[in-house]
Amino acid sequence: MRGERGGMMFVETNSTQRPKLGNVMYSDPNMSSTGNEEDFSTRNSSASMSMVAGAYDPSRMSGEGSPITMSPWNQISPLIKSPWTQFDEHVQQNGLIGSLVREEGHIYSLATSGNLLYTGSDSKNIRVWKNLKEFTGFKSRSGLVKAIIISGQKIFTGHQDGKIRVWKVSPKDKSVHKRAGTLPTLMDIFKCSIKPSNYVEVRRHRTALWIKHTDAVSCLSLSDDQVLLYSASWDRTLKVWRLADSKCLESINAHDDAVNSVVASSDGFVFTGSADGTVKVWRREQKGKVTKHSLEKMLLEQECAVTALAVTASGKVVYCGSSDGIVNFWEGGEKQLSHGGVLNGHKLAVLCVAAAGNLVLTGSADKIICVWRRDGMNHTCLSVLTGHTGPVKCLAVEKDREQSINGDRRWTVYSGSLDKSVKVWTVSELAPDINQTALRQQQQLHRLISDTDVFQGDEFFSSAGRCSASRGNDPSMFAP
Repeated sequence: MRGERGGMMFVETNSTQRPKLGNVMYSDPNMSSTGNEEDFSTRNSSASMSMVAGAYDPSRMSGEGSPITMSPWNQISPLIKSPWTQFDEHVQQNGLIGSLVREEGHIYSLATSGNLLYTGSDSKNIRVWKNLKEFTGFKSRSGLVKAIIISGQKIFTGHQDGKIRVWKVSPKDKSVHKRAGTLPTLMDIFKCSIKPSNYVEVRRHRTALWIKHTDAVSCLSLSDDQVLLYSASWDRTLKVWRLADSKCLESINAHDDAVNSVVASSDGFVFTGSADGTVKVWRREQKGKVTKHSLEKMLLEQECAVTALAVTASGKVVYCGSSDGIVNFWEGGEKQLSHGGVLNGHKLAVLCVAAAGNLVLTGSADKIICVWRRDGMNHTCLSVLTGHTGPVKCLAVEKDREQSINGDRRWTVYSGSLDKSVKVWTVSELAPDINQTALRQQQQLHRLISDTDVFQGDEFFSSAGRCSASRGNDPSMFAP
């Protein structure tokens, strides 16, 4: 088995068997980590091999990754606090705001609604945070929380036990979340169970109702009009739910292995990615009162597992993260989707991808987050966010309305990790990329050296080149 389910990165088939992550990094972003490295297989990518030997330390904080602080002689320089080591105050930077830590389980899912952040973990709890502080919480009886999605006053959670639970915010007290039911409903299960034709074979010598997931619900997505909910599972199916009455409209045998990601685009298409190495595009069609989804095309077919998908708000660009650390992307929308290239920024599996405005964020088992800016189909790596001591499992992004001024859009990024923490970052679409930053610091460093005449040899180290993007259209990556 490949991908998230098969243990290529980590085992989560049984929620009681957890990876050993060592000590957890608490809210102090400068606290050093003593956690053990995860036993993940490595990959020699063009991005990782282009780094200067000894320059990259995965345990460093984002603010510690500048070439100046990484230089060995900088630590003994009498000018360590020189203003030359600071960035231009008018240049927007990307960095850490804070950390949310509650010792109860690995973080598997995130969702934002207004000023609230919902986090799901293998403790079966859903925690709600407000202004970087715990606001409230509620708990399911079983099944770690693998997916969270919000529609109005309802919260839908997908669980390891194959159930989708529905919660509703109390109109009288926003801190109270009440259980509103499950999908499918008990009434639908009862009605469906009467007819033998409603039972389908899910494993050898085992049958189940077609409206029920028989394995972990790995991901959830809402249609653009908020009418339909899509759920995908390790049972290899994609199910379509009508939110108005909680009815299961369709169950599609979508893939040959566990489905790890589903995302609906604004133009009526649904994308699914699986451990079988494929990405499929499904077309939504309305025939009278009947909603049907048919396979439009096979977007990708490869050996390694597909672990994460994201689509831009316009639906014109699709991103796909894989277990080999590569992010493929396609441009065009609808039937015209064509391969645009790859993003190389990770040494290990990409576990989550998020798109917001002109930014794309990728989180990985290598514990880092890459921030990319899209300009047409060209992608530039702006930042490598470090600080997590475990794999980055999920991402959520919301616009920072207070700071998005003067033509700059700033975003608040939440990253959930198997180190049991959620980190909160601020990122800017106008932030300089890491190559420009390294060049500027190198120029400032040489100017400082020239002014102070304390040069002790060229010991400059650069983290630039850690990430790279390339365009191309490799026909071997597509199904015939």
